[in-house]
Amino acid sequence: MKVTLSALNTSESSFTPLVVIELAQDVKEETKEWLKNRIIAKKKDGGAQLLFRPLLNKYEQETLENQNLYLVGASKIRMLLGAEAVGLVKECNDNTMRAFTYRTRQNFKGFDDNNDDFLTMAECQFIIKHELENLRAKDEKMIPGYPQAKLYPGKSLLRRLLTSGIVIQVFPLHDNEALKKLEDSWYTRFALKYQPIDGIRGYFGETIALYFGFLEYFTFALIPMAVIGLPYYLFVWEDYDKYVIFASFNLIWSTVILEVWKRGCADMTYRWGTLLMKRKFEEPRPGFHGVLGINPITGKEEPLYPSYKRQLRIYLVSLPFVCLCLYFSLYVMMIYFDLEVWALGLHENSGSEWTSVLLYVPSIIYAIVIEIMNRLYRYAAEFLTSWENHRLESAYQNHLILKVLVFNFLNCFASLFYIAFVLKDMKLLRQSLATLLITSQILNQIVESLLPYWLQRKHGVRVKRKMQALKTDIDATLYEQVILEKEMGTYLGTFDDYLELFLQFGYVSLFSCVYPLAAAFAVLNNFTEVNSDALKMCRVFKRPFSEPSASIGVWQLAFETMSVISVVTNCALIGMSPQVNAIFPESKADLILIVVAVEQMKLVTENLKEEPKESGKEKAT
Repeated sequence: MKVTLSALNTSESSFTPLVVIELAQDVKEETKEWLKNRIIAKKKDGGAQLLFRPLLNKYEQETLENQNLYLVGASKIRMLLGAEAVGLVKECNDNTMRAFTYRTRQNFKGFDDNNDDFLTMAECQFIIKHELENLRAKDEKMIPGYPQAKLYPGKSLLRRLLTSGIVIQVFPLHDNEALKKLEDSWYTRFALKYQPIDGIRGYFGETIALYFGFLEYFTFALIPMAVIGLPYYLFVWEDYDKYVIFASFNLIWSTVILEVWKRGCADMTYRWGTLLMKRKFEEPRPGFHGVLGINPITGKEEPLYPSYKRQLRIYLVSLPFVCLCLYFSLYVMMIYFDLEVWALGLHENSGSEWTSVLLYVPSIIYAIVIEIMNRLYRYAAEFLTSWENHRLESAYQNHLILKVLVFNFLNCFASLFYIAFVLKDMKLLRQSLATLLITSQILNQIVESLLPYWLQRKHGVRVKRKMQALKTDIDATLYEQVILEKEMGTYLGTFDDYLELFLQFGYVSLFSCVYPLAAAFAVLNNFTEVNSDALKMCRVFKRPFSEPSASIGVWQLAFETMSVISVVTNCALIGMSPQVNAIFPESKADLILIVVAVEQMKLVTENLKEEPKESGKEKAT
């Protein structure tokens, strides 16, 4: 018989605070009371059946500054039932991985009625987030005390509270002791070593652990390219056309590394239990809205939205906007080439050292403009994708990533393709690639890590001074932690981090044959990236909610697509090389056929690697 929440007592007199909810300073008391009742109410009454209390009691509110902060937690029984509801997979006593159920809890390794460590803190916070996001309006027409904040059946309460400005933010708390142990084994001692991926997973969850695992793997995979590229670059410094051997190596490298990663990723996620998590009953995302109804597939009550309306928004609004942005990107690229012609003409007329430096200025300006355009477009893409009203978070992410990747690919690589295959200027291609790669890496390090870290350090000093000035006889440790963390920046996910690696992979796999130092610069950047990303996760941003993941998702397809493009590009570059043209001085048709044959053999080999997996899926079906 299945155990239900209504059959168990999930209340506790005290609890470990896991999640913080910050309300606006002028929120009305009736709104606070309504929100509290919805959070602590039983599931059968439309509540989340969680534990909820203010950060400060009445005496502390008189002593310390009241920040309208509230703590959310849950009893042990509630967490276990929540783990069953979200489908967490745990290791059994017989070493198999199975979805956790409360009824069979004694069969799982490490479980004990007196042990509170069976679920990690990250898993508990994920369960609370899941329950808060699935608090939905039933009969309410508005949020009590705020007639302008309209509600309708099925609307996510947390989403409406956030968009109305009643709830400022919701974030999970750090575990300072566990965080210190993770930092000591991760980045505080600079050394060439493997990252504690299992430790990262235990603290931040599988999604972030997979990113750092992929970053580490990709960095080590770049080392062979860097080792070969350094002497290759030194010995053929001024001979821009001798790139056939390096381009051939690029063909093999760009495909092999992704195949090896897929196997390593599957091994990790199986050990973590996320490879086996059920995905067919994925809950609607908090931003999804529609008329409350019964889902014919799951049988659950949830918002329903006609798919034809979504398709109209995609094809009549989003697609034309993306095309307009792509046109604008190409227009900016042509302005860049005009600047290149101007700088070259100025240098040829004067021939001074100053004008030789000026030759690099157009590329540097263009690289900065590319970064600015990428970031502005990202905000527009997020707005459009949210407006399209996708039901599932996975669908939302897929459409967002597709929009961003198409624009970023054209914005970052169109000029390189134009130089390589239209202008056929290998010297300019090398110069442009080097400038774009190095400038983008420097800008990313400053914007993503150094600047946020500096701002956070300044805020931390202010908070500590303020706490020292308070003359209180109470334990303000938790208060200080919450006040410090609530002002931290919010980590927006691994999107930007994967995008940076995707573009880096493109620079290396597409055109590094004409600039063999590209891989070496990428390795140097990634060694610092590991530590700077670790620092920002632990000390710059709020702790993100854990998210189970079975893979790097649609990014795997993105990298594989880039690999296919690199095969075509490198084959074309080989076909253009003077060494290959010398073999076929009379017949260009033979040369084209050979290049196409090599290209097709490479692509067929990649497809054959996928067939055993597909046949395995068919047998399982």
